[in-house]
Amino acid sequence: MKNRLSRILSCIGIVLVVCSISLCAYNVYDSFRSYFVSQQKMNEYHVVKTSVGSIPDYVLNPDMDMPEVDVNGMSCIGTLEIPSLDLNLCVTSTFSDDNMKQLPCRYYGSVYKKNMVIVAHNYWFHFGRLNTLKSGDEVIFTDASGNQFKYSVDAMDVVGPESVSEVTNGKWPLTLVTCTLDSQNRIVVRCK
Repeated sequence: MKNRLSRILSCIGIVLVVCSISLCAYNVYDSFRSYFVSQQKMNEYHVVKTSVGSIPDYVLNPDMDMPEVDVNGMSCIGTLEIPSLDLNLCVTSTFSDDNMKQLPCRYYGSVYKKNMVIVAHNYWFHFGRLNTLKSGDEVIFTDASGNQFKYSVDAMDVVGPESVSEVTNGKWPLTLVTCTLDSQNRIVVRCK
């Protein structure tokens, strides 16, 4: 009886180890898949100049919609560059689970209104290293018209997943959000 119980427990242990390894392998695969998709989208992304005069359109009308570029069937509003993390990624115009599996997404606001929130998965090649940013690190958003907005990291918080109002309060011109590694909370990087 004791031998049989130890064999059953051993089999259960082996199954759990195999499941753990499989889950880890899938997460690594998913992270690399998103990296290759991101690189493909960046290669296909082209700025479309919309401003005619010397004063950019968004200065004359900050309430205007952000221009969008179609990148292989996906609507993007610009690119996000974080030099200290060696990241340069397209940002989709709308948030959805499908979009976020490929690229960071605008969750809320506009760079023109100085209240934009960008969310991405914590993939290594997306926002997985946001927690390593330091105060003063540079963040650059370039809209689809080629207008560049430079920010620096001002503050970093960890909030609960239901803290949407804390993330979209508009006190910072740019906010970056991703999940913690255990997906229980959100890392929020505030940029000014």
